[in-house]
Amino acid sequence: MSDAWLVGRARELLAAVQHTNPADQREIVRGLDDMLAETQRRGEPVLVAQLLRAAVVARLVIPGFAAESEPLLDEMLAHSRRHGLGLYRADAHALRGRLLILAEQEDAALTEIARALAILDDSATPDIQMGRREWAKMQAAALIDCWIVLNQLGVYEAAEEVIARAHQANRESAGPHDITVQLINRVKMLAGWGLRLERVDRHAEAEAKFRTAASMAVAVEAPFAESLFPRKGGVPAVDQVGVLAAALALASPDASQVERLQRLVIEPSFPHEQVIMAIALARCLDAAGQREDALKALHTTRITLAETNSEPSMRLNLVRELARLDHDSTDESIRSLREYTRALEAELWSMRESQIATLDTRREHERLSAQHGAISQQALQDPLTGLPNRRALDEHLRSLSAMSTAQPLAVALIDLDRFKGVNDEHSHAEGDDVLRVVASTVRDALRGDDIVARYGGDEFVALLPGAPVSAAKQALGRAVSAVASLPLHLSHGVTLSVGLVSLRPQERADQVLSRADAAMYQAKRRGGNQVATMSSAPPESFGVPPGDDPAPDAGAHP
Repeated sequence: MSDAWLVGRARELLAAVQHTNPADQREIVRGLDDMLAETQRRGEPVLVAQLLRAAVVARLVIPGFAAESEPLLDEMLAHSRRHGLGLYRADAHALRGRLLILAEQEDAALTEIARALAILDDSATPDIQMGRREWAKMQAAALIDCWIVLNQLGVYEAAEEVIARAHQANRESAGPHDITVQLINRVKMLAGWGLRLERVDRHAEAEAKFRTAASMAVAVEAPFAESLFPRKGGVPAVDQVGVLAAALALASPDASQVERLQRLVIEPSFPHEQVIMAIALARCLDAAGQREDALKALHTTRITLAETNSEPSMRLNLVRELARLDHDSTDESIRSLREYTRALEAELWSMRESQIATLDTRREHERLSAQHGAISQQALQDPLTGLPNRRALDEHLRSLSAMSTAQPLAVALIDLDRFKGVNDEHSHAEGDDVLRVVASTVRDALRGDDIVARYGGDEFVALLPGAPVSAAKQALGRAVSAVASLPLHLSHGVTLSVGLVSLRPQERADQVLSRADAAMYQAKRRGGNQVATMSSAPPESFGVPPGDDPAPDAGAHP
């Protein structure tokens, strides 16, 4: 199974998951979990992020599986932070927003979307770990996940802005399936927006939304025929996708559309799609003089969605439609109730507008917080190599020395052999390039939890928590070999001399680094390109006079 096959298969399964029966849905989840385990074994960061996302999304769309997505979301967020995958980090926040909506925590969901959008606002440059096309597709996917939450909250103005950005991101890279998804999403949004406008008596604007949704429902026909959605060949999209049929009916309700809607409304679909289809069907039945059947269709959907926590605004649309049809419009006794309802709807509309303002405020707060964090990070980062600097090293050493789980703590001082000749014979710019390459090589040779910091000049320090000297020596030996094996045009022949010690109880940072420095000079005197170790035991335990260090042990690495 190639990496491309895994990604493509995951996309196919996600396209199918919402249209299959519960047994097949469980099988899809198991299949995605197996694929995730395989990608984690391979270890390619972007591939792992893609399969983590697929596993989360599948659980969010299957009834009863949403709670299982929480640990995967935590893993996705940690993974994307660790590997600097900004788009996947933004999407993890957006997907958490979807989970919070299902848990009826709307305010918390809005905060997650603000975080996601703040990251996306600062992600205008393609990630070097991803191709431009793949980056654009992932940006669009993250924006659509934000859009889903905003649409569910009924914050349609913000949702429109976000889905327009998704369309822009997908403009060059989108295939038929991506285009189909975007058009269907916009149809759903416009239909819901129109229903919401009706509730505040803005009927002309609502009709305009319905007309636009209907035109998009027609436009989806061509890309749908080539999409990944399960479909019947030769059958129009509006006869297979309920929300598309509903869009046509809301724009022009009549009896000719009843049969199609009655067939589609009973097929599996998302809660908000069920509401849109039920309202469209009820209006067509009412236009045909079948009000009792219209009320029955609405009541059936209301019962079906009784235990659904999401889509509060859409559920109100359903209740409003029931109230509109289930009374005698000539009855004077309901006039006061109508006025009261209008006042409540106006208040809800005002609250919806305050949600938009809240989103904008939180989005700006998250953006400024991220900028502050970046500035703070820069203060702890070496600008040349991107490694932690001397100040960050001091903090790491202080915290690790106080952690029992980090003991034994191996400390290594790393110096470049023959580096001065690079600056003298070539240039300081060439020297900087060598430092960058060596820093990256050493970092990649050690464990993810190990810390490599630039100590100054051509010296680095590595901290290996929980590593006995023997294990640390092997790990650092791999780093020495990796640098020695670099192509000459990258390394200019530099190698590493490494002094390795283990932190003693109550030992200060300057003391342990001084011992590592002494061991490093032993490696230098023996020709470099090796690791020299020094026992962590106090000198007197070796019979060495006070003030003298025990003799280092050096191991060469060709």
